[in-house]
Amino acid sequence: MGFPKLIVKSGKDKSLLRFHPWVFSGAIKKIKDDSGREVTPKNGDIIEVVDNKDDFLGIAHYQEEGSISARVFSFKKVEVNEAFWLDKVRTAYQLREKIGLTDNSLTNAYRLVFAEGDGLPGLIMDYYDGVVVIQTGCPGMNRLKPTLTEVLKQLYTDRLKAVYDKDTNTYIYTTINQSELIVSEYGSKMYVDWESGQKTGFFIDQRENRKLLADFSKGKRVLNTFCYTGGFSVSALQGGADFVCSVDSSAKAIELTKRNIELNGFTMHDAVVSDTQKYLIDTQEKYDVIVLDPPAYAKNKNVMHNAVQGYKRLNASALEKINKGGILFTFSCSQVVNRHLFYNTIMAAAITVGREVKVLHHLSQPADHPVNIYHPEGEYLKGLVLLVE
Repeated sequence: MGFPKLIVKSGKDKSLLRFHPWVFSGAIKKIKDDSGREVTPKNGDIIEVVDNKDDFLGIAHYQEEGSISARVFSFKKVEVNEAFWLDKVRTAYQLREKIGLTDNSLTNAYRLVFAEGDGLPGLIMDYYDGVVVIQTGCPGMNRLKPTLTEVLKQLYTDRLKAVYDKDTNTYIYTTINQSELIVSEYGSKMYVDWESGQKTGFFIDQRENRKLLADFSKGKRVLNTFCYTGGFSVSALQGGADFVCSVDSSAKAIELTKRNIELNGFTMHDAVVSDTQKYLIDTQEKYDVIVLDPPAYAKNKNVMHNAVQGYKRLNASALEKINKGGILFTFSCSQVVNRHLFYNTIMAAAITVGREVKVLHHLSQPADHPVNIYHPEGEYLKGLVLLVE
């Protein structure tokens, strides 16, 4: 095939035979070229992965830094060209088409590519009403941005307004002169600023959970913490909430929330710049519905204990501020805090405050953030909807 061959050590091929896409640095025996000489690929090079007997395992991007040295994007021998990448992205698009997102009058923002979940490790592409924002987590996908832009032009044709590179904060392609637009989500309107916003500009992964919150909000007093741009706040008001308070430690986030509340024509809203834990401890207010959607408390297993204690304290404080019969939406986006551990942590918080709690829903990321069954690490968002007596 012409690619350098990464040979994995004996016994280290088991995960690859189960189609897990990562090769860790400790699994590498050596890397050689076609003549058998040992070589060191460049960061982002395409390599062939083989076992200790030289049997084919996959085609991957090589990565110098970090514990993951190769990310497999094909477990078949294929020609890797623009047609290959077009087929991969088109397959991802077709999934979004099947779940009703690509031509939806109520919703025009979705995740087009979700890394390993779509067989494209290290690649995120979010679609905002014609603007595609690209973010990469590996050098191989970073190199592909010009090719991916051509692929997007073929896929969306005249619907494509711009392709924005979030890693370098530059436009790869654009037909517009603006850094934000208004997107729709189940009838709610939201400003999205892909240039200065967090991640790609909007937390698309909470779309279905925001819709569910609306069902619990009619006639209720709602507290939305870690509100960012106020997505849950707008959904609660769309659902008929009597009043919503939005809290975030970022003054910029609070201003974005206020803009989105005004955009949707609501007035029964207050916004507070505060650390959420401090707000929950200090406030004398009680709420019927509380949303806890904090940033990841644990980026790796080394800080797992501190993260769990943080989730426990946060949820215990929220449980103390909910009226009898209230509803708590609580989330963790820490990938290393699995669903079972998160559940037990929330149970520990409930024990601490001594309230009767029932689980109404187990929540996750939506279908445009698919989890490859061979790559369980792709499941990062987990949540619970709790009835608090």
